[in-house]
Amino acid sequence: VVFSSSSTTSLNSYGYSPHPLASYIQWVQELLTDSTTTVKPIIISITDSDPNVLKSMLVQIRELRYRLKQSSNSDEKLDLSHLVAVELNTSCPNIKNKPPPAYKVSLLKPLLDVLAEEFWIDESLPIGLKLPPYNYSTQFTDIVECLSQYSKSVKGISKNPFAFLTCTNTLGSSLLFPDQVVTPFSPQSPFALPTGLGGLGGDAIHSLALGNVYTFTQLLSSHGDPAMKNIKLIGVGGVTSSQARKRMHDAGASVVGCATLLGLKGVAGFELLNH
Repeated sequence: VVFSSSSTTSLNSYGYSPHPLASYIQWVQELLTDSTTTVKPIIISITDSDPNVLKSMLVQIRELRYRLKQSSNSDEKLDLSHLVAVELNTSCPNIKNKPPPAYKVSLLKPLLDVLAEEFWIDESLPIGLKLPPYNYSTQFTDIVECLSQYSKSVKGISKNPFAFLTCTNTLGSSLLFPDQVVTPFSPQSPFALPTGLGGLGGDAIHSLALGNVYTFTQLLSSHGDPAMKNIKLIGVGGVTSSQARKRMHDAGASVVGCATLLGLKGVAGFELLNH
């Protein structure tokens, strides 16, 4: 990852985490059961293009939530299993020969089938999707229409398996040169990243991210299905200041994320968002 010298912008060539899901499950259990730490919700972001592998990952998370439920103090009101959510990353632009499935509904739907099946097994599980940047209207409407097909009437109330959408992931096929960044990844490379192309984040995609959050907010809030109106937006993309955070909320985000700011400033970046 490299950071722009002129704005709070990043370019990364990251793929998926080198750590297996089992490690994250162990860390989550330790964090949520350690009485010395502040208990906060945790979103486990997972991905795979194979529905069967995805299903096995969800089973592991279900087992984690069962253990957390068992370890919850019966005298306390807090059920630790309710602090774990799942996000399916449908949008990483840096995986060779594996296009983000969220750009093509036919690739996305088999994965959504698995997620929906898991939700109906345990309706207390919050499930969301991390989406890529979209730039024309039918991309948004296709996703909303696809998600709406998973709604069911339960005792006369419409329910949808999907609780949130994270908008937006980085913008792929982006390029920065060494003279544009604070520290090039490699002095020998003609580009800021050895791979050349990468995923663009931070200030450079802020307007696009705002537009994605706003568009989904409008489509969901005006949808005829009450369950679709309940889907929340996590706003990501250029949340690098308190003003940017406010803009993201004004666009419709219930929660914001700030990966580029965190990478550049560390946890001190959170203080900037609160000023």
